[in-house]
Amino acid sequence: MSSSQAAGRRERILRAAVREGLLDPEHALLAGFVDLDGVAASVAALRRAFPDGVEVLHAFAAKANCLVPVLERLRRLGMGCEVAGPGELAQALAAGFDPGRIVLDSPAKTRGELRRALDLGIAVNADSFQELDRIDGILAGRRSSSRLGVRVNPQVGGGSIAGTSTATATSKFGVPLADDGSAERLLRAYRDRPWLTWVHVHVGSQGCPPELVAEGIARAVEFAEEVDRRLGRRQVTGIDIGGGLPVDFGSDDTAPGFDAYVALLRARVPALFGGRYRLVTEFGRSLLAKNGFTAAYVEYTKTAGGRRIAITHAGVQVAARTVFLPEAWPLRISAHDGTGAAKGGPPVPQDVAGPCCFAGDLVARARPMPLLEPGDLVALLDTGAYYASNPFGYNSLLEPAVHGALIEADGTVRFELLRAAQTLDELLTRTGG
Repeated sequence: MSSSQAAGRRERILRAAVREGLLDPEHALLAGFVDLDGVAASVAALRRAFPDGVEVLHAFAAKANCLVPVLERLRRLGMGCEVAGPGELAQALAAGFDPGRIVLDSPAKTRGELRRALDLGIAVNADSFQELDRIDGILAGRRSSSRLGVRVNPQVGGGSIAGTSTATATSKFGVPLADDGSAERLLRAYRDRPWLTWVHVHVGSQGCPPELVAEGIARAVEFAEEVDRRLGRRQVTGIDIGGGLPVDFGSDDTAPGFDAYVALLRARVPALFGGRYRLVTEFGRSLLAKNGFTAAYVEYTKTAGGRRIAITHAGVQVAARTVFLPEAWPLRISAHDGTGAAKGGPPVPQDVAGPCCFAGDLVARARPMPLLEPGDLVALLDTGAYYASNPFGYNSLLEPAVHGALIEADGTVRFELLRAAQTLDELLTRTGG
């Protein structure tokens, strides 16, 4: 899809939302939107990228968008689900995922979480030697159909965003492979536990180049091959390669695409595709980010120190990463009039500010764009993952509604409610009122 086509599609959804009252300057000041057609296209692209003859479970990373209707739609599109705690597991089960298509990852799994996962037959990737000891104790008293593996840290280094780099030398995740004696200890753990049949690796996500991710996967596969070689038997039958394909937040480009990523893996880690291993992927951001946006009204405008400032209803409560780490998580912003139509006019440097009571609540600084006025709309682009579905409760602002959008062949936009807007009564109940 070209940039103009993507922009036209967003504008069509935005204008329909205004007409239907999903955005209203008095009653619906802020809302998130997920392009469900785009989600289906992204899932189809992921599935096409992997060659026939390789058994792959594509498990969506629920942390990227944990709304149950979104998870349910992904399930209907053939996805599995990767979860990282009891809340996400409950959401995955509510969305109808079969336990055998759910993967549990977390560095802090409790005994209760492990018992439940093993009872249900959910795949578990142990994160540490101590967790393996806990699993030993649980399995001593029961049988389980769960696929069990260990997350390894290949220690290949980090990308440009430290907070999303999980294969550094001192990462909190997984069993380090390069630390003195660690790989040998892990080899013994596999020898003593024939039920350990999977190896899991996740190098990181945004900011990590695909080449770094591929190198981490290669080291995990090398460890799996070493397990089988040292034990003299085929024990490792599956590799969970995680996710981590970065997203271009600077344009409508979807590069690097899943096809290019798989081509890189086939060149660097051909053993993945020889039929010896079953595979699991855990993509999240790369499936949903570009298929969503967040729209908000401009309430006021002002000038301070010669700088134009637009006070909007989209700030840290829906874009926490962008507000707190703007250099790492910048967002494109489009300007629209009150009908949702794209604004024209010469670009003017403007701060786009949120409603929260601290000076740093800005989603853009000195951003050149058509001059914003009260009653206009701004759209924060590429927020289908990690934005509307993960609100931040600053100033007790209410969580906005999130709507799914489908565009029919005749151009008609059909909306589905994915999450209702939070009410004041619900907020008071949650905060003890």
